[in-house]
Amino acid sequence: MRIRPHRSHPLWLAFLLHRISGLGLALFLPAHFYVLAMAVSRPADLDGFLALTDSPLVKFAEFGLVFLLAVHIFGGLRLMALEWLPWTGWQKTLAASAVGLAFLVSGTFLLQAV
Repeated sequence: MRIRPHRSHPLWLAFLLHRISGLGLALFLPAHFYVLAMAVSRPADLDGFLALTDSPLVKFAEFGLVFLLAVHIFGGLRLMALEWLPWTGWQKTLAASAVGLAFLVSGTFLLQAV
């Protein structure tokens, strides 16, 4: 299988990461709404569910969720910059910085959650 040249470009990878993070967030939303509905309609069940959130696996999943959110936010800022600002050669550095900043934000969250 031959990799197309545009698919090895860092900005194509930033595009792909932005789409994957959006899909991951969209898949999370139904579970989030279910738990919110549980808080309103079945508070006793919610207490039992929240007891599960103390496990390390859930803490790591929260890290992943915050990472997806941070990547998606910074990817959206990158897209707005592409549309509204004059773009020069530092675009690769900006895209890599957005991913690094997303990891920093989500890592900070993980360290505080553990």
